[in-house]
Amino acid sequence: MPDQNPGAQTLSTVSSRGFYPRSVSTLVLMLLLVLIGLPILWELIQAVLFDPYGEARPPFTLEGILAGTPINTLSILMFGSLLVFLMAGMPLAFVTGSLAVVFIYMVGDRNMLNLIPPRVFPMMTNYQLSAIPLFIFMASMLERAGLIDEMFDVVYKWLGGVRGGLASAAIIASTILAAMVGIIAAAIVTMGIIALPAMLKRNYDHRIALGSIMAGGTLGILIPPSILAIIYAVVAQESVGELYAGSVFPGLLLSGTYVAYVSLRCLINPRLGPALPREERVGWGEKLWLLLKMAAPLGLVIAVLGAIFLGIATPVEAAGIGSLGAMLVAALHRRLSVESVAGACVSTMKSVAMVLWIMFGATVFVGFYVLQGGQAFVSEMILGTGLGPYMILTVMMVILIILGMFLDWVGILLLAVPIFLPIVVALPFTGLLGLPGVAEQDVALWFGVIYLVNMQMSFLSPPFGYAIFFLRGVTPDHIPTSELIRATLPFLALQLFVLTLCILFPEIVLWLPRILYAGTAG
Repeated sequence: MPDQNPGAQTLSTVSSRGFYPRSVSTLVLMLLLVLIGLPILWELIQAVLFDPYGEARPPFTLEGILAGTPINTLSILMFGSLLVFLMAGMPLAFVTGSLAVVFIYMVGDRNMLNLIPPRVFPMMTNYQLSAIPLFIFMASMLERAGLIDEMFDVVYKWLGGVRGGLASAAIIASTILAAMVGIIAAAIVTMGIIALPAMLKRNYDHRIALGSIMAGGTLGILIPPSILAIIYAVVAQESVGELYAGSVFPGLLLSGTYVAYVSLRCLINPRLGPALPREERVGWGEKLWLLLKMAAPLGLVIAVLGAIFLGIATPVEAAGIGSLGAMLVAALHRRLSVESVAGACVSTMKSVAMVLWIMFGATVFVGFYVLQGGQAFVSEMILGTGLGPYMILTVMMVILIILGMFLDWVGILLLAVPIFLPIVVALPFTGLLGLPGVAEQDVALWFGVIYLVNMQMSFLSPPFGYAIFFLRGVTPDHIPTSELIRATLPFLALQLFVLTLCILFPEIVLWLPRILYAGTAG
């Protein structure tokens, strides 16, 4: 039976595209591949012709050619090469790992390649990462159950009678879906198919309509169960449960800020988002019935997150419960079939494979850079500026925002966080303007959540904001891409505002983990 949900293929579609837009011509890309391939072919020929342990040496080899290169020059070569290949449209998942192998060989020798397995194997055997495929499978099954369609239908019938109600409904539905599905592409594309035509039909302002869908869809990166939070917890050796708890209030604050902005603008100028005509509104009886229809999926989300927050189950165990519960919810909605389960498994494996390849490649790349003294070099460069802790944090946030314009969010975490985090945890954050600071033991958790808030901006930031590309595919042709870009600007400002609040008022992040995990947080 084919999927009845118009957004059911978004996970597999996005995964097959690899998340990476092509930015230069195929000719340039082929030229780069030839330039890479020829030296590799030469080294392979030499490996056949010359005994690596014999006295005869090849006339020319790349092995050890960069030995003794200063770390500042090596930094330019490594990250410059990374930028060139990414701008050529090559996937981050394969660029980082390939460049890591090349630079290890050119700086050291073939024996130095033995440092790769010890970097990769701990991730392959990390228990917490088991939650990633389980949560993605849970998301895929709930998506195939048609819950995105039904969730928007419920919320918009509740809010349709107020000005800007459809835009607010899209944001609130996306917030709930972030806790259910957490897959940004699925939320944005399906909301674009369902909510955007409804708003355009009722003459909503294009920027309000487009911006609310894109901004609401990005909440899946922050609100639990966030996949990125699991990866950060592994990299930073933090508790996934504490990171999830710390993300709740910032996520709800972002959602509430979006709704407040849309409501205020439509209140001032009703033409931007007119209310539904009275004949299209529903009574309280139907509203309550609609809520009852969503009781099962909402109960599943509460059970999964509640089990984590209350310490009843680990995130991996809760993800397993959620996967089983998602299949039961699909059965209740008459959407459970062999085809739907098989489709969810395939899309899960595609998504997980891409995430894990990025993790493996990036951890080798950064691990080698740190081994060569990169961590000390960056620390000395940043701390040598003489800036205070909050200014250093601001510089890091700006760098992350810039990286977010070009790189994948998982790649940014694995490239930047291992370098930034040791610097941040060594700094004293005593508060600004007389406001409370952050205790030393809480800095890693606090930085993790503000990093997640920052990554919201990467999905909206031109020129390669993925939310723009996701929505572009389902937006009517008469709406230009420039209109989508302009629609992101107010919401980017709101994200920056909430990021600033989380920095100035760290209790937004730390209060709930402190309550739920007394004795471990704060």
